Amino acid sequence: MVLDNLGSSLRGSLEKLRGQSRLSEEDVEEIVREIQRALIQADVDIALVQSLSDDIKERALEEEPPAGTTARDHILRIVYEELVALVGDSTEIPLEPQTIVLAGLQGSGKTTTAAKMAWWFSKKGLRPAVIQTDTFRPGAYDQARQMTERAEVDFYGDPDEEDPVRIARDGLDETADADVRIVDTSGRSGLNEELVDELEEIEAEVDPDRNLLVLDAAIGQGAKDQAKAFGDAVGVDGVVITKLDGTAKGGGALAAVDQTDSTIAFLGTGEEVQDIERFEPSGFISRLLGMGDLKQLTERVERAMEETGQDEDDWDPEQLMEGEFTLKDMRKQMNAMNRMGPLDQVMDMIPGLGGGLMDKLPDDAMDVTQDRMRNFEVVMGSMTEEELENPRSVGRSQVERIARGSGKMMSRMMKQFQGMGDGDMQRMMKQMQGGGGGGGGMGGMGPFGD
Repeated sequence: MVLDNLGSSLRGSLEKLRGQSRLSEEDVEEIVREIQRALIQADVDIALVQSLSDDIKERALEEEPPAGTTARDHILRIVYEELVALVGDSTEIPLEPQTIVLAGLQGSGKTTTAAKMAWWFSKKGLRPAVIQTDTFRPGAYDQARQMTERAEVDFYGDPDEEDPVRIARDGLDETADADVRIVDTSGRSGLNEELVDELEEIEAEVDPDRNLLVLDAAIGQGAKDQAKAFGDAVGVDGVVITKLDGTAKGGGALAAVDQTDSTIAFLGTGEEVQDIERFEPSGFISRLLGMGDLKQLTERVERAMEETGQDEDDWDPEQLMEGEFTLKDMRKQMNAMNRMGPLDQVMDMIPGLGGGLMDKLPDDAMDVTQDRMRNFEVVMGSMTEEELENPRSVGRSQVERIARGSGKMMSRMMKQFQGMGDGDMQRMMKQMQGGGGGGGGMGGMGPFGD
């Protein structure tokens, strides 16, 4: 994730302050150096880095911490507040009927973003539609159609029409029943007169409620110039930054946007239609510093429960702690977890589990755990309802049948569940929460850890 180096560096420095009641100038200097190093690596403008560093240093040395506040918590609060100010505000996106035009250069990710945004609106209870007007890039129509099918949202495009303005006009008529219309436009390798004229004509035809500029995170500090250029040419009401999962320059893009009159609306964090989130500065920085993001986590949990047809009664912590937990229950929860997104992203949203814990795990720990979860799902898919309810009843012949059906070696999994008494399940649940012996955290996650 973008700015991961900053998060891990800061957490390491802050950990050294644990137990201290006051900050020395040397402590502050070390933390400021870590911030400078990480932000420069993330391609944030050097002048901006220096200004941020000076503000943090001045506040850390001059402000008196509130009574009962440790030195670590005092500097953490200052760094948090200054970083939130650095990345700026979030673009207002009301949950109401509206038309949105997406603009941007070729390769910025507009078509993928259109489908992702449509999916996001659909999960908020609105009916969205994507209108594909890109007649410049070969394959744009097919990509948009495929992406919207995956997002399960309405789509309009006309591969035989060469006039993007006519497509936009017809698209509005064909999607009149939609609450939110997202108009995907053509791009070019640069912001030239042809692109500006096309965008102005589409805007005049569509009369959008807001124009959003789509920027590739790899552009880094160049986001500032690009946002300003599009803003001067056609107007920009907000920015979507894409591909934040695959570039070290994302910090530069985030900070650069705040140096224009623009704000950030959405972040694209992966290749799937679900890999999009509203930009919330406080939650974003909170995750970065290992403090979690309960708002984002709650949204993902609610969405996962809705998509899997579960309700609050299906998730009973007391039942789990008492050991009344079957493979059927496990399959339900794993299905919901998978719909919440990549495991490392989910972990980062949980206060106390992300951040520092993630720093201590091997780089591939989350991938390995996710692979094991997928393997267990395949195995459980070959089991009967009775076997899922009572795994201790499964004999050798049933194990062989399940293994043949799933194509997976599953003896270890069955041995673990068959050998577990209620006390063992209770201990495993406490370890998952970090409260039991045996290491706690991810290392104690029963069948998921090793």
